Amino acid sequence: MSRPRSLAGRPVVITGAASGIGRALATRLSRLGSPVAVADVDEDGLKATAAALHGHVLTRVLDVRDAGDQLKFAAEVRDWLPAPLAAVFNNAGVAVTSTVLDAVPEDDDWLHDINFHGVVHGTRAFLPILVAQGEGAIVNTSSVFGLLGMPYQSAYCAAKFAVRGFTESLRQELRGTDVRAVTVHPGGITTNIARNARVRRDPEGRGRTHEQLAAQFEAMTMTSPDKAAAVIHAGVDRGKARILVGPDAYLFDALARITPTHYNAVLTRVMRRRRTEAA
Repeated sequence: MSRPRSLAGRPVVITGAASGIGRALATRLSRLGSPVAVADVDEDGLKATAAALHGHVLTRVLDVRDAGDQLKFAAEVRDWLPAPLAAVFNNAGVAVTSTVLDAVPEDDDWLHDINFHGVVHGTRAFLPILVAQGEGAIVNTSSVFGLLGMPYQSAYCAAKFAVRGFTESLRQELRGTDVRAVTVHPGGITTNIARNARVRRDPEGRGRTHEQLAAQFEAMTMTSPDKAAAVIHAGVDRGKARILVGPDAYLFDALARITPTHYNAVLTRVMRRRRTEAA
């Protein structure tokens, strides 16, 4: 395997690009001269992202749940590419907050189809391009909730653990080649994911509204999308196989190793302290 080349100035594909980490990655890499193909189901948000980009840009309204449409998007990208494809960021994601007891199967299926199957579809669509050209990276967004199971996040954790396992398996299959599989584990990032989540009721029975739950999440986040994009970019450039984003991600990773069954007691104390500081 040769040393990884910098992403700057080289073509990339980014899903979930209408906001959050996806938009920040697109903006950062476009500013550094990369041709950028951006996709999202949110057409208005995607247009806003594209308006902020420079140089060679391809936009595509895309529902990552649709495997056939992902294949069509990959074919469009292949025809559009001005140079070999450097990286594909399978980044689209949503959230559901619920107890397992009260879970609505349709909500869980919606999340799994986007957060896990969307990643699988994107990987399968673009991997042949990277293998044929003999280089590049598949960069799949998992989460710190793909390192530890969290209460009221069973669907999200299940999908993010699955992304982690899928990508790590792919990484082993690609050993000895210059095509890489990278897993990204963001901690709390200040995005709209909590506000766009499906929440039927306060999972703790305290009567909090969706808006209040979202505000509480945002008060706990420690990393901006721009900072997350910088960390991810640097990690891919350095050839890292696993990228932790944010100080909380390093805490989660350490707890998964040190206390794999009793970590929630530690996290509860940390979160209580953070809530006090935020108040």
